[in-house]
Amino acid sequence: MAFTLRQLQYFIAVAEQGTVSGAAQMLSISQSSITEAIKELESDLGVALFERHSRGLTITHNGHQFLRHATNILSQVSDARRAFSEQKQDVSGALNLGVTSLVAGYVLSDLLRRYRRAYPGVDVTAMEDNGSYLEHLLVGGELDIAVMTISNLRDRMALQAEIIETSPYRLWLPMGHKLGGADIISVKDIAREPLIMLTVDEIEENTGKLLTALGAKPHVAFRTRSVEAVRSLVATGAGVALLPDLVYRPWSLEGDRIESRDVSGALPVVQVGLVWRRGSSLPTAAREFLRIAETARAVRDR
Repeated sequence: MAFTLRQLQYFIAVAEQGTVSGAAQMLSISQSSITEAIKELESDLGVALFERHSRGLTITHNGHQFLRHATNILSQVSDARRAFSEQKQDVSGALNLGVTSLVAGYVLSDLLRRYRRAYPGVDVTAMEDNGSYLEHLLVGGELDIAVMTISNLRDRMALQAEIIETSPYRLWLPMGHKLGGADIISVKDIAREPLIMLTVDEIEENTGKLLTALGAKPHVAFRTRSVEAVRSLVATGAGVALLPDLVYRPWSLEGDRIESRDVSGALPVVQVGLVWRRGSSLPTAAREFLRIAETARAVRDR
């Protein structure tokens, strides 16, 4: 029996929520419907997508690989429906985008894939830089739109922003770490551990402020601008990391497992958004990029 789109939707919900109950609540359906759908999907694929344990479900390596396919399938179905549900105009010209390091591979890639499929006649160029420089280029009219973290947007008078994703901070741990079995993990617990610090965008500043506010001086074992390096270092036990859930993946490049846990207390969140010059008359190519980003967010929020 071939799997269904509904099964894919249920699978993605469980992968995102980590529990059947959480997925059922998000989708407003019964837990038994989700459990049965996951079992049928695993039987059809011939692999285990989740590991079952007392705290809920943990996605397997096969499950993580299939998650990318499932997300792409539902995205393509959404695009196909939209192509027939609305009159599509021919759009050409150029679109100049900016992107900050943290979101380049986690948000922009999906938006560009959707946009290029919808409007192949638009010449898209994108550049990666820090947030303050991208703001400068937006104000000067050298960029149409930037996809960036906007939690610390500086020039809010000259720039307009729209949030497309909000991501809380969580703790990354290697498999078998003592904190992984704790009922409650506090920031003070983290301060006792060697910390792998990501130094892109406002991540380092936010992490330092958080620990300092609680009187905890972090022991930074390693600083890096590479998320993949953080993953590898955490997976091999070199330290723990406190990072937005946006960039979490359960496997390092070497295939080692990483766990993610909630931390008690008021942690900051990272807001990712689209930013453009306030009052500017955006070209059609840029307006359509905004529309596609809004549609993508609506699909994720369903």
